[in-house]
Amino acid sequence: MVLTYHKAGVNIDAGNELVRRIKKMAPAIGGFSGLFPLKGTKYYLVSSTDGVGTKLKLAFLLNKHDTVGIDLVAMNVNDLVCCGATPLFFLDYYACGKLDVDQAEKVVKGIVNGCKQANSALLGGETAEMPGFYKNGEYDLAGFAVGIVEKGQEITGKNVRPGDVLIGLPSSGPHSNGYSLIRKVFGDKGLKKYAAQLSAPTKIYVKEVLHLFEKLGKLRSSVAAISHITGGGFYDNIERLLPKNCRVIVKKSSWTVPPIFSIIQKTGAVPEREMYRTFNMGIGMVFIVREHCAAKVLKHLPSSRLIGTVVKGTVGVDVV
Repeated sequence: MVLTYHKAGVNIDAGNELVRRIKKMAPAIGGFSGLFPLKGTKYYLVSSTDGVGTKLKLAFLLNKHDTVGIDLVAMNVNDLVCCGATPLFFLDYYACGKLDVDQAEKVVKGIVNGCKQANSALLGGETAEMPGFYKNGEYDLAGFAVGIVEKGQEITGKNVRPGDVLIGLPSSGPHSNGYSLIRKVFGDKGLKKYAAQLSAPTKIYVKEVLHLFEKLGKLRSSVAAISHITGGGFYDNIERLLPKNCRVIVKKSSWTVPPIFSIIQKTGAVPEREMYRTFNMGIGMVFIVREHCAAKVLKHLPSSRLIGTVVKGTVGVDVV
């Protein structure tokens, strides 16, 4: 049987349609983070909210709770830096049916770890105990991050143009996306077999990105867009940043896809396009930069590689 994210219960198109409808009511919504102008200052506050998704089911299965907090922080602060922002502080929401203090402590230790990696302060959060709402031993997580960026330094994608190039940073695995499909593909036995690869925490890119900005100096404006490759994979996350006359060509042969993705694809007979729309395939963050600046970006991001180009055409992404 051929498996897809939709057959696993996740409808990306429905999510995109909801965003389209919400934008009619709140036009500022739609980017990786929201920008709020601080009146009387030269800064924007930047905010993001996200969760860990059904990767939590893997934590429950393995009884491993010390890294999902890192995932939670990562999913938020990585979105912040896509706008060019420096993370400031983080808040968390932990909800359960019956509070297991030892379990919750492990989760929070992961959140603290993630905040340290992101140079972000953990200011507080909420612990909600709701009997009958969650199964015993299970919980849900949400995170909220706030950062800051100087006006004029924000990165929105509106300046992307044909001739720009794409530079990708490697991921640490599936990160925190696609786990509904992964669970459908493997079942509990397979999840345990590949636990090391599947439970690896989401990579936090904050220090690398801010280091790049520092090294680029005045050339920072050569970074036209940054895309966090999360739900929607390459297609949705890159396309959402593109102006009307730009199309992106991603060359899949330009990096080595980690074995876990090939195993998922083969085991579940998942179509290739579905793989690149569901997973990061080994590239967790993509920069769109001016071609003349590409060498400098590659130099200051040692693990990065050139993975594609921007051409003139209808808005969209081709993975070839």
